[in-house]
Amino acid sequence: MISVDEYRATITSLLGRAPAVSLPLADCAGLVLAEDLLAGVSLPPFDNSAMDGYAVRAVDVAEVPVELPVAEDIPAGRTEVPPLLPGTAHRIMTGAPMPPGADAVVMVEHTDGGTEKVLIKQGAAPGAHLRRTGEDVAQGTVALPAGTVLGPAQLGLAAAVGTERLTVYRPLRVLVVSTGSELVVAPQPLKHGQIYESNSVTLAAAIRALGCEVEVAFSVDDVATFRREIEPKLADADLMVTSGGVSAGAYEVVKDALSGQGTTFTKVAMQPGGPQGNGRWNGVPVVTLPGNPVSVLVSFEVFLRPALLTALGHTDVDRRRVRARLTEGLKSPQGRRQFRRGFYWHKEGQVTGEVGPRGGPGSHLLAAFTQANCLIVLPEDTTEAPEGTKVDVLLL
Repeated sequence: MISVDEYRATITSLLGRAPAVSLPLADCAGLVLAEDLLAGVSLPPFDNSAMDGYAVRAVDVAEVPVELPVAEDIPAGRTEVPPLLPGTAHRIMTGAPMPPGADAVVMVEHTDGGTEKVLIKQGAAPGAHLRRTGEDVAQGTVALPAGTVLGPAQLGLAAAVGTERLTVYRPLRVLVVSTGSELVVAPQPLKHGQIYESNSVTLAAAIRALGCEVEVAFSVDDVATFRREIEPKLADADLMVTSGGVSAGAYEVVKDALSGQGTTFTKVAMQPGGPQGNGRWNGVPVVTLPGNPVSVLVSFEVFLRPALLTALGHTDVDRRRVRARLTEGLKSPQGRRQFRRGFYWHKEGQVTGEVGPRGGPGSHLLAAFTQANCLIVLPEDTTEAPEGTKVDVLLL
């Protein structure tokens, strides 16, 4: 068996980094910027008013009340703005360019709102209610550094500095393959010995949540059928992820079909999820997971999720890890890192939170996973953790 950490590094290395592509802003939500974005313009691109009011010279409103003639109206969007002459005011709207000669804005609330003449009731110091050119972002500087995850604010900034397209790490195209002659897709009725297929639903949802594109395929436990039906789909895939057919028994279709084709199979020192495999098939990276539902989810969390996030350009790829006290004792097999479904909570005033298991260690107990908000991690050298033991917890 190999260690969890060693196998995680292997999967991350196998996936590498996704290609960088140029996409329209509208298609970049949730993706990661592959290169620095330089500001095409300054923000603001010109001195403008932060308030509806009157552009003035501060010296003209130093003593109030004072009445000034209103020489011009400056709405937002006006491109030609006449200078402000001494002893006058320009009515100005929020976002409108400041007229040359003006150095302050008096809020409309501090005036009588006049249109031909305005009574200024409260003065304004130089610079009052002004937005200076480039005070947010200066033209030619880095508006967004490479590695930025593009959310609404980031995309809004990109648009504001005049960007139409961004260079991002392309979403990976993932082929999810679920294997097993016993599998049936609802609403087809079950016969004795059959079960409803769920792993592809689980994996597709988890992978799509990271921003990848997913195609789902199924195969029975027959090597020739597996190769015939699955191999052509590799042409459009950046990664193939399979579930089932990798253990030591008979009818292990994935293991039988891919052994000698560039994929190696091993056991990882963990519970659940020991049987694993990885490699390439026709040049396409392949990650093979066990078939039990909990093993699939735990394997995704421990190996596939951080590798996919790394490939997509993320730097924060780990679940948040905290320490918590066990509310009941747990046992773990010697030499294996155990991941138990758990529920973590932290009471107000507590220094350390508490965590209790949800369900047993069995890799078939999927319902218990729906009640969990974390994974309890018991190290390889731990065989028993009594109630009250502090343990590592991965928050889901």
